[in-house]
Amino acid sequence: MSEKLKDIEFTSVIDLYKRVKPALNSKIKELQREKYDYIKEEDIWNYLIKNKWADAKGLVLCDVVNDILHTENDKIAEYVKEKHKNSKEELLIEELDLI
Repeated sequence: MSEKLKDIEFTSVIDLYKRVKPALNSKIKELQREKYDYIKEEDIWNYLIKNKWADAKGLVLCDVVNDILHTENDKIAEYVKEKHKNSKEELLIEELDLI
C-alpha cells in the first residue's frame, strides 16, 4: 500500500504509524494526566482510523498529527470502553458455545 502524505511517501500504514508515534505518545501523556490510564496508543490510532479517517481522501501528515493531538479524550475513552464491552460479550458467547 502506497500512501502519500504531502511530500513524504509511506509504503504502508505501519510506516505512517511509526512516523506519528511521537504525537501518539504525547496524547497518551495527556490522557494519563486526565486519569485515562487504560487507553493505549493503538486505541487512539484505531479510533481515528474507524471514526475520523475512514472516508478521508488526501490526508496530509500535519492533519494526521493534528487529529491525534486534538481528538476529544472523552470520545476516545468511550470508544475504548465500548470496544472492551463488546469483546467481553463475545468472549461470553464463545464460552457458551463450548457448553
